[in-house]
Amino acid sequence: MTWPAQRPHDEGARRKGKQRMNLIMRGIASAILVSAALFNGVAASNAQTPVRTIEAPAPSGISAERLGRLRAQLQRYVDEGRLAGAVVRIQQDGKLVFSAAVGWRDKEARDPLREDSIFRIASQTKALTSVAVMMLMEEGKLLLDDPVGKHLPEWKKTTVAVAKPGGGYETVPAKRPITIRDLLTHTAGISYGAGPAEKAWRDAGLFGWYFADRNEPVSGFVARMAALPMAAQPGEKFVYGYNTDILGVVIEKLSGKSLQAFLDERLIEPLGMKDTSFFLPREKAGRFAVVYEGDEGKLRRASDANVWKAGGHFGQGHYLDGPRLAHSGGAGLLSTAADYSRFLEMMRRGGELDGRRYLSRKTVELMVSNHLGSVEYSSGMGFGLGFSIRMDLGAAGQPGSTGEFGWGGAYHSTYWVDPEEGLTIVYMTQLLPSGDIDDHGKLRALVYQAID
Repeated sequence: MTWPAQRPHDEGARRKGKQRMNLIMRGIASAILVSAALFNGVAASNAQTPVRTIEAPAPSGISAERLGRLRAQLQRYVDEGRLAGAVVRIQQDGKLVFSAAVGWRDKEARDPLREDSIFRIASQTKALTSVAVMMLMEEGKLLLDDPVGKHLPEWKKTTVAVAKPGGGYETVPAKRPITIRDLLTHTAGISYGAGPAEKAWRDAGLFGWYFADRNEPVSGFVARMAALPMAAQPGEKFVYGYNTDILGVVIEKLSGKSLQAFLDERLIEPLGMKDTSFFLPREKAGRFAVVYEGDEGKLRRASDANVWKAGGHFGQGHYLDGPRLAHSGGAGLLSTAADYSRFLEMMRRGGELDGRRYLSRKTVELMVSNHLGSVEYSSGMGFGLGFSIRMDLGAAGQPGSTGEFGWGGAYHSTYWVDPEEGLTIVYMTQLLPSGDIDDHGKLRALVYQAID
């Protein structure tokens, strides 16, 4: 992987096969094509399915004409009633090359999505929390191999639930302490409550990832979950769960600040992420995307009365009103496509943006390296410190680049960074459950088919 600090300042010059005159001519053509696409898109889209392309692609090795296929595909999902709307933002070498808002913020009110619409990003929160942990490591406040119990005493000794052949489970001691790295890589054995001891987790009120409606700081829940039997032994399996919420509490303990205050001071405010927070100011309520459910090809507005079968709330949520006490490092933030792109660009550049360094380049390299070893995760994929890592294109079976890193959120949003192509891609939508829609695969295919 080649990082920006090692590249020449003219990043476009590093790409093979680029001819300067062709780029200039294609840039002129791109502006014409996108202007025409914008006019035609508005003319063809009736008031029920608005589409707006915000900015034309720059002459940087991506075809404007071919990117038009992505906009058209998203419009088809909206027209078919499978997607209420989405915002896509693509940057290459730090320059915006595509940004489109498709469909509705609130379908019933006929209020269209905009580029600055605010979304629940759920597990995309994990990336910011993971970076915050690495900041503390760089300050000498923790090490990756520190036992979590060194910082949160209730975690010094944990247990594991082992299923019995005839039903039920027995509780055995953990073979070793859970470490900070176990939490960052989801190999601590901690789920969102699923596992042999699921009933115990449910009885403790710890099942599912949603904390926004809780009238208690996350630290209280994290302290109680330490006494429950985990789903697997530390270091033996990839088990997705509360790991990053625990890290959020570690950050609070070591910094002496709330997670919101730490992230605001160290990442959100200096990066200019003006619409990123755990709870929504009331004056921004008109930009908050409504949640929809996709079920058997039908789209319906999510109801606050509904409860997701895995235990998490998937109605409209308590981000505007409610206790506002629970800052979930694993799934709590709200953000926009533009804000999140700022964060990703900092990571793509190896920890620096606009002359300010947030992490060392070597720390970022460590974060986006595979840490799983022999632990099974997903074909062609590994997992680093807060991000999935693409290890083998053929095994993964999707277009992309070796070394790209990313993740997504429960409300069907996704993102990835491709250092090889200089790309950051953010896809924001609000769909839970998502049903059988194949938009993530189409998004990836249509991004990479546009690269020259």
